[in-house]
Amino acid sequence: MTPLLNLKGLTKRFGGLVAVNDVNLTLGKEEILGLIGPNGAGKTTLFNMISGTYLPTSGQILFEDKDITDLPPHKIASLGISRTFQLVKPFAKLTVVDNVMIGTFLRTRGNKQAREKAREVVKFVGLEQYADRPAHNLTTSGRKRLELARALALEPKILLLDEVMAGLTPTESLAIVELIRAIREAGITILVIEHVMKAIMSLSDRVAVLHHGELIAIDLPAEVTSDERVIEAYLGEEFEIAAN
Repeated sequence: MTPLLNLKGLTKRFGGLVAVNDVNLTLGKEEILGLIGPNGAGKTTLFNMISGTYLPTSGQILFEDKDITDLPPHKIASLGISRTFQLVKPFAKLTVVDNVMIGTFLRTRGNKQAREKAREVVKFVGLEQYADRPAHNLTTSGRKRLELARALALEPKILLLDEVMAGLTPTESLAIVELIRAIREAGITILVIEHVMKAIMSLSDRVAVLHHGELIAIDLPAEVTSDERVIEAYLGEEFEIAAN
């Protein structure tokens, strides 16, 4: 089966620094692929290339067999790839619905249809009771959900999630895990960066590991957590002992 997303030899250099080096990775339709690795491993840089923020130094990005390597972010979004960001920055004075409504204009025409769609998305992510309140009133968990809603408003086929559980309590993280599962059940494919190991291992169909910009492993979660290279580079002996 042809993958929905195919990265071929993807490389990004910043002067003499190689942030991502020759990464080959595929993402199947409706798959949840976890992306882990130490800080500075190149995970967000990879997201930035897929979403069009950075142009790769070399390599190719194929989405539905279409070469999107050199396309700008708005073109990539219109094709069906959207993302969240580590630093959540909603329009603080706008209501939750108005924040989401901005994205719905990509697929809708007219204010009425856009607002109806925005309310559907706000309800889906569990923020219905805050729909008409200013975004600055939301808790950290609420802002994370709003960030998800803003990305979902673009009606993506692939959703790139960049540390959506960062700063959340264990209970809040579990709730986000269930929301991500619901997003997949709605037919959306997900590539997710996360440092909350318990969550990412239970959520992902496969897990990819970046280290110093290189893909050192990609496999089922159980296989990745027992891979000596991954334990040494990122998980540590404590994780191995806990897993056993």
